[in-house]
Amino acid sequence: MKLTRKLWIGIAALMVLSPLGVILPDYFKAESAWGEWGLDQIQKMTGYVPQGFQRLSELWKAPLPDYAFQGWEGKDLFHLSFAYIISAFVGIAIIAGVALLLGKVLVKEHE
Repeated sequence: MKLTRKLWIGIAALMVLSPLGVILPDYFKAESAWGEWGLDQIQKMTGYVPQGFQRLSELWKAPLPDYAFQGWEGKDLFHLSFAYIISAFVGIAIIAGVALLLGKVLVKEHE
């Protein structure tokens, strides 16, 4: 089996496992997945929000906030898991597309 095929199979497995980010915090009654805290959660956990974090938090808005579609925030775990998988697919497609495009541009420059 080619290395690239193994890589794509591994990526597909990770996409299918991505709903664990919503299932495990719900199972353990945690507020959110580790490292996915917003300003309000950081304020609650630490008692303050660093200035740099507060300033830079407005720099980027996620295309699919909370890995869900607009209006799906209150849906059940099945719908949220589906949205996680779609979010993973969209993210991987964008990164792969940019990498392929960049690769083609760089190859043409060196020909």
